Amino acid sequence: MVVLNCSSFLIKRDKQTDSTEPSNPKARNSVRYNGLIHRKTVGVEPAAHGTGVLVVVKRRSGQRKPAIAYVRTTINKNARATLSSTPHMIRKNKYRPDLHTAAIRRASAILRSQNL
Repeated sequence: MVVLNCSSFLIKRDKQTDSTEPSNPKARNSVRYNGLIHRKTVGVEPAAHGTGVLVVVKRRSGQRKPAIAYVRTTINKNARATLSSTPHMIRKNKYRPDLHTAAIRRASAILRSQNL
């Protein structure tokens, strides 16, 4: 695949290849976690104002229009409520269940870095 070997998001160092894609929850260069090739993706980022997380979900419609392809939802609750509502959003919207654990771990790491 062209995306796996030569992409502008790839970082090659320490004998491994990482990826900086916006919807790659593990930052690993693999087909499973690639946010560019799947129709439904989940990404977790820190919120802009410094507290909370931003859950980025790729829509099924508008795949060819990058401006409207992603839905961004800010979760600005305490740590426990944030970590319970992130997988709730993934399950109820029937997104990929294999990204469930990776999204929780990413949100937990973001919240830990924000000292909440």
